[in-house]
Amino acid sequence: MAMNQPYQQYKQNSVNTASPGELTLMLYNGCLKFIKKGKLAIDQGNIEQRHESLVKAQNIMQELMVTLNMDVEVSKNMLQMYDYIYRRLIDANTKNSIEILDEVEGFVTEFRDAWKEIIQITRKQQYAGSEQV
Repeated sequence: MAMNQPYQQYKQNSVNTASPGELTLMLYNGCLKFIKKGKLAIDQGNIEQRHESLVKAQNIMQELMVTLNMDVEVSKNMLQMYDYIYRRLIDANTKNSIEILDEVEGFVTEFRDAWKEIIQITRKQQYAGSEQV
């Protein structure tokens, strides 16, 4: 248990010091992790682990939905996609379906990759702006 303490502290510090963009990226990565765990659990016939992992992925999708800024037009489209992914995660859980998980994993991966690129572009712009000061 003591071995885990420094790692837990590191994880907590990472969350506490992350920017909102980095937190969103962490949510996407967490969702992908739990989708993969769910797929593995289906392969292994572990119903309890499948359910636990997919509920965690669903919870992450709900968190992404509530953090959207609905004053921005693109958020309305993202909300529809997040809701679709959320419902498909429920379907995958109840139907024990790797195929559905493959589908939603593709969507979440696309969101994650786009978000990562946005963060990188924003950092470059901030760095370029700070050099001019």
